[in-house]
Amino acid sequence: MRTRLFLSAALALTASVVLPHAALAQAPAAAPPPPPLTATASAGLALTSGNKDTSTLNLGYELAYDPKTRNVIKSDGLYLRGKTDGTLTADRLGLNGRDEYQLHDRAFVFGQVQYLQDQFKNIDYLVSPAGGLGYRLVNSDRTKLLVDAGLGGVWEKPLLGEVKSSGAVNFDEKFSHRISPTATLSQSVSALYKTSDFGDALYTFGASVTSALTPKTQIKVEVLDVYKTLVVPGIEKNDVALIVGMVFKR
Repeated sequence: MRTRLFLSAALALTASVVLPHAALAQAPAAAPPPPPLTATASAGLALTSGNKDTSTLNLGYELAYDPKTRNVIKSDGLYLRGKTDGTLTADRLGLNGRDEYQLHDRAFVFGQVQYLQDQFKNIDYLVSPAGGLGYRLVNSDRTKLLVDAGLGGVWEKPLLGEVKSSGAVNFDEKFSHRISPTATLSQSVSALYKTSDFGDALYTFGASVTSALTPKTQIKVEVLDVYKTLVVPGIEKNDVALIVGMVFKR
């Protein structure tokens, strides 16, 4: 009887010492928190020859600083340049900077500055600062959908002529959906209206699919459509670009 009691006590003591250590050894390590600063850079080059010789170059970046407080700072940019048979057919630079302050889980206020240079829209430069309110209609880990609206100003200089200024109203919609563990579908629409003439507007539509190749690299295919309602004679209102590039994540 004493032997049985001794063995039972020994087994209980062994279990109390060994099992917690075994559980700790088998428990997966907690994932480190994401860094406050995230950055991506993208680049693409396409060359074709035959009936027509074409070349297109695209360079882009995205930055986000999120210290896990209510304030998030974002910036992105895209440069496009293309030639067909030696003639320039695309020359566009767009830059955006935004500061968002979270009011609660879904609503936020923002301040932003947009810059655009587009030779084929007769825009030497366009600068538009604005502030407004946004709302996240869907905000899950897999799917995100937000809309926002703002008021501000716009200064636009044509390639030839003086700078024209006006008040501005802008609207934005952004959507993203992770269709698989390695692929994401994104879509965005933005509209900029001049209060001096609401018939003078600039619309931008974008849709893209991004697929991971490695933890630090992705391939991205994007369609970018830019439409300006008022243009000088001889310039098309609508420009569509197909952008293919490699994305490098920090």
